[in-house]
Amino acid sequence: MNNTPFAITEADRAYIKMACEIASDNIDQGGGPFGAVIVKDGKIVSTGANSVTIDNDPTAHAEVNAIRRACRLEHNFKLEGCVIYSSCEPCPMCLSALYWAGVSRIYYANTQNDADAINFGDEFIYKEIAKPHLKRLIPCIHVDDPHAIEHFKKWADKTDKIEY
Repeated sequence: MNNTPFAITEADRAYIKMACEIASDNIDQGGGPFGAVIVKDGKIVSTGANSVTIDNDPTAHAEVNAIRRACRLEHNFKLEGCVIYSSCEPCPMCLSALYWAGVSRIYYANTQNDADAINFGDEFIYKEIAKPHLKRLIPCIHVDDPHAIEHFKKWADKTDKIEY
């Protein structure tokens, strides 16, 4: 069911199907059940599959792998004008990465609840973020260091920096 003001096109459905096929094929290759396709102006820029266990990299989610490849191919750390099609609703890390990359739209097939049903739940992360730093399962401890602000000042004063 489509509860959005965006019309879902046949092309959107084809890219979602492709992301799901990438996910399915990836399972056969020993990876996780997630796939992603990044498209710009109707052309595929990159694809990605979950390679967390293959690469021993907890950040190697399908969306992140697709972002990394797309940015290399586009020679840009921004993916403005790009749309991502994911086999599943992005987790908090991937959603953040997609915001940082500046994609225009995110389409997904399976939902957070679907992922949770196969033990890929992220609800605990959302709950952890909302907790006070020291009450999190992994305590986050602020260390007050008078020199720490210096590199921020150096960045702020840099006249030829590339903002991101």
